[in-house]
Amino acid sequence: MTSQEKHNAAKIVAELEGFHIVVVGTPVPRRRQERARALCLGKLVPELHSYGIDRLLMEGRSRALNERGVTTVRGARYELPKGAVFEIEHLPGSSEALLWAADIVAGAVRSSKEGSDNCRELLDARLYQIDLAIDC
Repeated sequence: MTSQEKHNAAKIVAELEGFHIVVVGTPVPRRRQERARALCLGKLVPELHSYGIDRLLMEGRSRALNERGVTTVRGARYELPKGAVFEIEHLPGSSEALLWAADIVAGAVRSSKEGSDNCRELLDARLYQIDLAIDC
């Protein structure tokens, strides 16, 4: 996407109802990216649940990586109240437009970390960012 296309996409997402919860883990060692991803997902699950969300749709990756995500969510459920339900479902990115919105938000947050706040500023009113220190 060009800068203008990213800006336009962020503007459209900013106009959607609701808000976006993003867990940003740093620093992420190159060889520990999957571990960092799992730590962020583990932090995201109780946060989502606290807002009444009990189902997470994630972009599917390989079968093994999807299973890792399911295992991480199972572990994170121990942080939830007893009897709480929380499910995860993996979908192909091309089949679910709502996953595109998540990619746009993640891209805006990443660009902001790299010094370009244009798209992030559009989303600020609808963005809840949790910074997580990654120690792996």
